[in-house]
Amino acid sequence: MRIIPFAALLLAAAAPAEASWTVSAQSVRAHEDFLAGDTLRGRGSATHDEEVAAAYVASQFEGFGLQHAPGMTGYLQTAGIVSTRVASAPTLEIGGRPAEGLRLIVGSAGDVQGPVVIADSLAALPDKAAVVVFTAKDVPAFDVWRAVRSKHIGLLIAKDGKSAADWFAKIGGRTNMPRYLAEAPPAPRPAFATLPPAAVDGIKAGESARLALAIARDETTTSNAIGYLPGTDPKAGVILLSAHLDHLGQTGDGPVMHGANDDASGTTAVLELAHALAEGKPHRRGILFVCYGSEEIGGYGSRFFGAHPPVPLTDIVANIEFEMIGAQDPKLPKGALMMTGFDRSDLGAALRSHGGHVAPDPYPQEKFFERSDNYSLALKGVVAHTLSGWAVVPTYHQPTDTIANLDIDYMTSAIQSLIEPVRWLADGDFTPHWTGAGKPAE
Repeated sequence: MRIIPFAALLLAAAAPAEASWTVSAQSVRAHEDFLAGDTLRGRGSATHDEEVAAAYVASQFEGFGLQHAPGMTGYLQTAGIVSTRVASAPTLEIGGRPAEGLRLIVGSAGDVQGPVVIADSLAALPDKAAVVVFTAKDVPAFDVWRAVRSKHIGLLIAKDGKSAADWFAKIGGRTNMPRYLAEAPPAPRPAFATLPPAAVDGIKAGESARLALAIARDETTTSNAIGYLPGTDPKAGVILLSAHLDHLGQTGDGPVMHGANDDASGTTAVLELAHALAEGKPHRRGILFVCYGSEEIGGYGSRFFGAHPPVPLTDIVANIEFEMIGAQDPKLPKGALMMTGFDRSDLGAALRSHGGHVAPDPYPQEKFFERSDNYSLALKGVVAHTLSGWAVVPTYHQPTDTIANLDIDYMTSAIQSLIEPVRWLADGDFTPHWTGAGKPAE
């Protein structure tokens, strides 16, 4: 029998039951080096590069000792995506005459035809019409699209100009065509086109208009990486930590859009938290770690997850999404992450009170709460928010979103600050709730 000195026993009794985990800047950079390096060419949505990124995350989950999520036999959840594209140049006829100078920015699921309705202001846009010609000038094209996209309009034609040209260039100089999960064809949406201002001014109400589109369809697959830490109390619920692992990739011979910040940084946060929380004793609540595919082309990974969750959505007591945590916003307190929709629930205040470097979103007018993967679950009632570093960082969707432009020390500190708050959330009985009118309507 080995005799243990009394002093050693005293020290052991005084030591904490669970040592604090330290996030390593070297480990943070290592994840970024793989995910945002040249080899994966920016992890384009629903591409082989995205698939490799998902496999990397899955292998890390397995290495940390995470289990398969309930009902799954592996760490990957896949979904089919149908992408449509314009197969040949679209044509537009008005009053039987070909319309010259057509710029089709947003396409529909097929041909559109009908009599022209004239609208001279955003307020005059009808709720339902086959073809609407918008005659006002100096209204930014995207503002017109935002006003019309939820209406039952087949085609809207506006005046061409710099705002339309800039928008078209930003989406790659090609028509944005419908994409959808293979299991769920999309609801109809308006087509949006521009013509030279003189051509728009010459269109008369009641003239017949016809947009002809030749459409091709491509089927691809997107991948979600999912790992699970079971809780000790099956009735206590589940915490969901998530990010999206895809980015814009590379189009043709264009530049590689590495997406080191958007969102390899968020994926890195999920991986580091998974590593930390997998160590030590089990938690009262289960914890799901999910890295979604195809966020950049419509949030399809999170939509599929929401339709096929491995645990009932009613069991998810909170979802914390990580998006672009690679740079510090100068408007935030030093070291802080902003939480989108901070005042919509009591989750942010709770995390902050337990040491999380969390602050309110200084850009409420940008509606970032509705622009990340948290939103699809929030619409289903889950208290779900996104944590972000600098949501309007100059490298956003630029070739300059590279590892060289990350603040690794800031990332490391921010991730570190969340370990104990998430442990507290997973071990306790605090359940976040929407406050006031914070719950979004589906």
